[in-house]
Amino acid sequence: MTKKNNCDAFTAVIHAGQHPDPLFRGVSVPIYQSATFAFESTEQGAALFAGREDGYIYTRIGNPTAKALEDCVAVLEKGYGGLATASGMAAITTVYLAFLDRDSHLVSTDAVYGPSRTVVENELSRFGVQADFVDTSDIEKIKKCLRPNTRLLFVETPANPTIVLTDIRACAALARERGMILVVDNTFSSPVLQNPLELGADIVIHSLTKFLNGHSDVVGGIIVAKAEGHFRRLRTVLTLMGGTIDPHQAWLVLRGVKTLALRVEKSQGNATKLARFLAVHPQVSWVNYPGLESHPQHVLAKQQMKGFGSMLCFGLKGGFAAGSRMINAVKLCTLAVSLGGVESLIQHPASMTHAGVSEEERKAAGISPDLVRLSVGCEGYEDLKEDLDQALRQA
Repeated sequence: MTKKNNCDAFTAVIHAGQHPDPLFRGVSVPIYQSATFAFESTEQGAALFAGREDGYIYTRIGNPTAKALEDCVAVLEKGYGGLATASGMAAITTVYLAFLDRDSHLVSTDAVYGPSRTVVENELSRFGVQADFVDTSDIEKIKKCLRPNTRLLFVETPANPTIVLTDIRACAALARERGMILVVDNTFSSPVLQNPLELGADIVIHSLTKFLNGHSDVVGGIIVAKAEGHFRRLRTVLTLMGGTIDPHQAWLVLRGVKTLALRVEKSQGNATKLARFLAVHPQVSWVNYPGLESHPQHVLAKQQMKGFGSMLCFGLKGGFAAGSRMINAVKLCTLAVSLGGVESLIQHPASMTHAGVSEEERKAAGISPDLVRLSVGCEGYEDLKEDLDQALRQA
C-alpha cells in the first residue's frame, strides 16, 4: 500500500506513508487545509463519487494530509488501512457503531479506559446494546459470559490503569471460533512494542493523543483494520458520523510519529529502572509493571510485546491519603490525566479518569483507591528518581 512496509521500527516511523509534495517536492507532507477539492470535469467528479476513481472530494470524506498519517500507522500496525479520527473516543465509538446492532452483546476488559466503558453502559445501552466487563486476562472468564449475540470482544492490553495484560492470541482464537470481531486498544504499547493484528486481532485502535503524537498538544485517534471489508464498513460509519481528523492535527501527529521509536526507547528505559526503584521503596506497598518478574503476566509480556513500555502503577502503604500527599508533592512529574508524552505525568485514576465508573465496578476491576498511575517520560532518570523519592518521603 505504501513504501517501507517491512522494515525496522526506527525506519518505518520516519518513512511509512510519506511521499514528497508532488507540486514543489517538499520533503514534509503539506497541510492540505482545504474543506473541498476541485474536479477536473463533471465526469471525474462523478467517477470520484461513484468510487471508480481515487481522489479527494471533501475533507470529511478524505484528505491527503490525513491519508499520509493513516497510511503511516497502517504500515506500523501491519494492517490493510487506517482511519484517523478527531479523538480516541471517536475511534472507539466508530468501532462500536460499525459493528454493534440493536440487542447485540459486547465483552470488554473491566479495567478498560473509563469513557470506553461509560459510553456503552450509559449511552449505547439506550439502543439495546448489552455488555459484560470482565477480567480478560482470564480467558475462562471471557468464555463464561459469551452469548449467542456476542458480536465484539474489545480488549485493552496493557489495561488502563491497572497494567494487566490480556493474551491476544488466545482471544483471537476464541473470536474466530465464536464468530466475533476482536478489537484491541493498543494505546499503552504503541505499534513499536506490540502489533495485535499480527497476533490475530481484527482491528486495532489508538488514541493518537498519547504515544503516537507524544507531545501532549494534539487530540486524535486512529483505527487500523486487517481486512478490507472491516475497513470499508468503518470508513462508511466514520464519514457519515463526521468524526474525521482535522488536517492540521493530522500533520502534527505525523510529525510526532517520526520520533516515536526514539521516545519509546528512552521512556521505557526510564520506566524499567523506576519500577525497580519503587518496588523496594519503603513507602511503596506494590508495583505493577510488565518488566518486573513479579508482574502476573510477565511471561506473556515477553511473548506478545517487543518491550515492556513506559506505563506503570503502584500503591503506597498509607493508602489513598498517602498517595494524594505524594502526588501533590511531586515537582518534576506533572499532575495530569493524559499519557505517552515526552514529559512524565502522574494521576489518581479512582478520583480522575475512572471517576465515572462506580466504586463497586472499580473494585472488581482492580482499580483500588491507593492506585497511582505514572506515565514515564523522556527526562533524565536520576531527575525522575529524585523527584519521586522526595515526594514519597513526604507521603
